[in-house]
Amino acid sequence: MADDGVPTAPFDRAVLIFNPGRPGMGQRLEELQRDLATDLPGLRVDLLPTDFAGHARELARTEAGRGTPLIVSVSGDGGYNEVVNGVMDVPASTAVCTVLPAGNANDHYRSMPVRTLREAVSAGRVRRIDLLRITFSTRAGERVLYAHSYVGFGLTPLMAIGIEQGGKGKILELISVARTLSGLKPFELVRDDGATARFDSLILANISRMAKYGTVSESHHPDDGRFEVVTLPHAGLVKMALMTLRAVTLGLGHQPSVSSYAFSTREAVPCQIDGEVVYVEAGTHVLVESAPGALATV
Repeated sequence: MADDGVPTAPFDRAVLIFNPGRPGMGQRLEELQRDLATDLPGLRVDLLPTDFAGHARELARTEAGRGTPLIVSVSGDGGYNEVVNGVMDVPASTAVCTVLPAGNANDHYRSMPVRTLREAVSAGRVRRIDLLRITFSTRAGERVLYAHSYVGFGLTPLMAIGIEQGGKGKILELISVARTLSGLKPFELVRDDGATARFDSLILANISRMAKYGTVSESHHPDDGRFEVVTLPHAGLVKMALMTLRAVTLGLGHQPSVSSYAFSTREAVPCQIDGEVVYVEAGTHVLVESAPGALATV
């Protein structure tokens, strides 16, 4: 990830966006404010709690349109996804984003270079990473979303739904994953050339790790204008279970990388974007593209 050569403290303020209902959030915020006051004395710090799902996107959009803020999402992958999309709603914004892990999976944070937020802020060096731009096209129009980490169809969104319904904690989550595997149904996609394919799982990943326990690729370059394509054609429960076991133990190894990937859905299918599940209706054309250097971060 290339440095922009920006001098120390290239921000006019820090904005902390957080869910006030998350346990331990008060202490987390106090520590962060203390660190910022020590490393960047005089920097204004604004606390912006969220009130509802999607509120983080609205808050980030407003802040990204004013000055050069450092927007810190104190959250997991889903909260950070909202913040990223809020910033991307503002063309030519000079906002800088980062995440302080406070969620369940924190896949994006775990896949980035090992450096604490305090170290990153103290260095004051801004770098740019790629995002995934997802365009959903239907007869009703287009919808564009951004992902900082991955887009998944098939197994990944069903695992997210199962974990949410089954409860938190490693044992409960692994039990939920096992139940999800037993109920998995393949889905069919149509490529732009007209060819069809049936999959149990399709993951388009800008990071190497996801779903807390899995390593989906050995590649780790979120700034090369490409992303990895991890597919499992429909092969039944046994092969899916073996793939899942390999992902959480040895990893899936090197995967093919592309700059864009397109298809249409034959039927309605759930889709997971950075931990958040959205539902894609039948007949939707899906285009996933790398957006090189789209996000400024520390």
